[in-house]
Amino acid sequence: MTDVNWNPTDNPMKTGILGRCPRCQKGHLFNGFLSLAPRCEVCGLDYSFADPADGPAFFAMSLGCVPALAFAVWVQMSFDPPLWVHLVTTLPLIVACCAALLRPLKGWLVCSQFFHKAEEGRIDRDWHAARSRRDDDA
Repeated sequence: MTDVNWNPTDNPMKTGILGRCPRCQKGHLFNGFLSLAPRCEVCGLDYSFADPADGPAFFAMSLGCVPALAFAVWVQMSFDPPLWVHLVTTLPLIVACCAALLRPLKGWLVCSQFFHKAEEGRIDRDWHAARSRRDDDA
């Protein structure tokens, strides 16, 4: 770990889309196309806190399929082609749109988790106990 002037990101979207470390903004967030690096090679931030789960895939499919569907409807209404034309045009468009969006969306969600200090949810038993007592007194 080198001596780095850490300047945590104030724009997790930009930092994530660029695939940079959310703490130093110099190291790489990814090892490959979609796999997260174990830690930042510059500042040593451990990326084990990051779990975007299925969020990037959901957003990529939602955002990528709308233009592809619009294209498919336009092709169908304009040319009335056979089904194989959609398999050759629309299917690759959907795959390309979704694949192009996955990495930036995953980077953004990971950087947002760091920026907002997201943690796994826990039940606040003291709050629930106090509320239960308050409800019983009423």
